[in-house]
Amino acid sequence: MARITDPEKFIREETRIRPVPHAEEISLHVADEAMDLWQKTEEELGHLGLAPPFWAFAWAGGQGLARYVLDHPEVVYQKRVLDFACGSGLMAIAAKMAGAGSCHGVDIDPFAIAAARLNAELNCVVATFAEGDITRSSVPDVDVVFCGDVFYDRHMADEVLIFLDKLMAAGIEVYVGDPGRSYLPNERLKELCEYQVPVVGQLEDNEIKKTRVYKVAENQS
Repeated sequence: MARITDPEKFIREETRIRPVPHAEEISLHVADEAMDLWQKTEEELGHLGLAPPFWAFAWAGGQGLARYVLDHPEVVYQKRVLDFACGSGLMAIAAKMAGAGSCHGVDIDPFAIAAARLNAELNCVVATFAEGDITRSSVPDVDVVFCGDVFYDRHMADEVLIFLDKLMAAGIEVYVGDPGRSYLPNERLKELCEYQVPVVGQLEDNEIKKTRVYKVAENQS
């Protein structure tokens, strides 16, 4: 099985363009049950040089954040925005549509970066995306950071929270969208709103996920 050398070509061939269920102003390249990408096992993806394709789905946390920002543009208006672990680039796209001054997305998966660029182009917005792990880098030069569905793994959750504390110490606002993942740091979160978000039932435990948007509070300990 040959490794993929052209991520954008692969994404165009293995996905369909669909509106985001909870933010229909935005469309994304996504996989569904009818697509070959959906059917591939983790071993098959590995042979192709692919990590699990988180970028091919509109996850509940990202959908909730996108809806919140589109409905509350003052959160991002004329601000510098970072979409952390951007996946499909949904939040960067939503923020730019809501009037953000600039939007940048980062992800450790090069296919996510390719997908995010295609999705930004699809939605006629200007945003930049880069591959890499910024949790160990210097504080980015931004005003607002969005994190959707990043607390599903204990180790990742711990690393992310340390990074978010560094951001808040620098005066950066941090927002989280989450449908109740296992390692959500509830004691640090101020709930802003709650949505019932349509999701892919085969990937979740339900076809509708109760999803909350939070603002992260600084660590007082």
